[in-house]
Amino acid sequence: MCLGIPGQIVAITDEARLMAMAQVSGVRREVNVACVAEGPLEGLIGQWALIHVGFAMSLIDEDEAAKTLETLRDLGEAQETLEQMAAGDAALAGE
Repeated sequence: MCLGIPGQIVAITDEARLMAMAQVSGVRREVNVACVAEGPLEGLIGQWALIHVGFAMSLIDEDEAAKTLETLRDLGEAQETLEQMAAGDAALAGE
């Protein structure tokens, strides 16, 4: 299964190589925009994209990006809770 994380394209860094800077949850990283480039790359600035292993895979709207980020945060919190429960069970079992 592939997991794309929403990021907002904030700048074009190398037009010849189809590279852009994307902000993902407050962290900036360079991504390849070849999969979403349809015309001048400057038109991508401000757009939201699902990013997977350094590639902007598809464009999404801001509402979908916000919902996806919220779901990812919830999953992280759920995982943390499960890990805490497992640690508690292990402590009770004397492990």
